[in-house]
Amino acid sequence: MNLELTILGCHSATPRVNSHPTAQYLEINNRHFLIDCGEGTQRQMRKYKVGFSKINHIFISHLHGDHFFGLIGLISTYGILNRERELHIYGPKGIKELTLLQLKLSQSHAKYPIIFHELTSKKSELIFEDKMVSVSTIPLSHRVYTNGFLFKEKEKARKLHIENIQQYPEIETCDYHHIKAGKDITLTNGEVIKNKELTLAPAQPKSYAFCSDTVYKEDIIPIIKNVDLLYHETTFLSDNESLAKKTKHATAKQAAQIALKANVKQLVIGHYSSRYKDIQLFKKEAQEIFSQVILADAGKKISI
Repeated sequence: MNLELTILGCHSATPRVNSHPTAQYLEINNRHFLIDCGEGTQRQMRKYKVGFSKINHIFISHLHGDHFFGLIGLISTYGILNRERELHIYGPKGIKELTLLQLKLSQSHAKYPIIFHELTSKKSELIFEDKMVSVSTIPLSHRVYTNGFLFKEKEKARKLHIENIQQYPEIETCDYHHIKAGKDITLTNGEVIKNKELTLAPAQPKSYAFCSDTVYKEDIIPIIKNVDLLYHETTFLSDNESLAKKTKHATAKQAAQIALKANVKQLVIGHYSSRYKDIQLFKKEAQEIFSQVILADAGKKISI
């Protein structure tokens, strides 16, 4: 398993007994990320037993309450638990001021370092990268400055093709490191054994695109092209397309159109308006255009 997404909340606007605002926990290539942090997120994290203490990076799409009102509670809890490791928070300009003011006035100063990465660009940009994963923004169009996020595995090293290697007795275990690094092997007789003969191609890197609140926006398609998993908000059905346009949200049909045009492998839809009592209607509408549709639901785990 290279990628697992846990839905912690997937409804719009206010929390209800059985509906929780947006939050997702992503494990990708041994990295652990929190995406958005609506009210009650830490409770959902405990309920669904995700790696609470493993999170070092939190990504906030925009400063509407149903996407970040749980952040200050989570930060405070980390303080109570005597966290020492750095916590990196990525979000729109203003998130630092908002967070620090709440900590100051509640006298809940965190004793661990909080590093804010405030975003202002309206173009896609790389905001996090290590040897395992990269994260880039997906500029969206909502009533306030909003980004989605594209998470991509780094390409792994080629695997040793042991059967082929064993055909050359001169190749010793100490040579394996060089082979994994992509080097050819030269035998004592001068023969060069190409690396591709001694290795197997690694699995294709996995990718996940999170598209938070936004209108239908075709210019995100080149950014999310061919991703393994796409989450796209679907606040409304097509019967309320005019309301979606007015409030700068998307319909299930529009999300499916984006998925189809971007050639993604699977589409996850969520951020349902509470006016709809049956969320199966969202799946039905989306599948008229794109077949591989998954309904977001609190506690659902999606693995690739």
